[in-house]
Amino acid sequence: MKIASWNVNSLKVRLPQLTQWLADARPEVLALQETKLEDAKFPVDELAAAGYRVVYSGQKTYNGVAILARDELTDVVTDIPDLDDPQRRILAATIGHLRVVDLYVVNGKAVGDEKYAYKLDWLAKVREFLARELERHPNLVVLGDFNICPDDRDVYDPVAWGEDILCSPPERAALKAITGLGLHDSFRLFQSDAGHFSWWDYRQAAFRRNMGLRIDLILIGEALKSAATAAAIDREPRRWERPSDHTPVTLELDI
Repeated sequence: MKIASWNVNSLKVRLPQLTQWLADARPEVLALQETKLEDAKFPVDELAAAGYRVVYSGQKTYNGVAILARDELTDVVTDIPDLDDPQRRILAATIGHLRVVDLYVVNGKAVGDEKYAYKLDWLAKVREFLARELERHPNLVVLGDFNICPDDRDVYDPVAWGEDILCSPPERAALKAITGLGLHDSFRLFQSDAGHFSWWDYRQAAFRRNMGLRIDLILIGEALKSAATAAAIDREPRRWERPSDHTPVTLELDI
């Protein structure tokens, strides 16, 4: 079973790339972030034609999350307790024996900014939600654009980035508090070295020079760890015409 996550940076723009990747990669489950579409404009028919059912939570111009699956999606959640957030950044659904939580984590803008403080509060509330989800659903998958580099291996130039946004100690601590619930960064189950990235700036020929960050993650509960057989970052879509600045990340489960 292949599970994937992809920040498409506008589904309206990237729908052709998405349908091409679905045909090539054939994941059973795909979580999207930054769809940037109101729900009424979500391309349900096009994705049905590609063989996928969908649930989504969107807004105009910004944010937006969706989960695509070949099987039925049930027990859908779009808002979590104690988090009053009009931005569409959280989506959860049950697919077969899996509970899938799609996150588009707040960027935070800059260390010390009010958006940074909101990011840390947002992450704390999401951790509380995930703790409850993990109690109910041992086969938990939490995936998406986390807007945090887990450690210096995930940054092309740790010295230049230092403790800036996406790399600051409080952000990394917030992510560790989430994984500390009993969730594993699936990519690191298979790759321990540095230099693997899922996002590259459009500027400075960053992709060609591999000046990237690994901020797109697939976390899995302990109950799924033994079922994980492979994890990867698919760089190919970043080479396509009009690409997203992110590329898909994938996980294979033997279930």
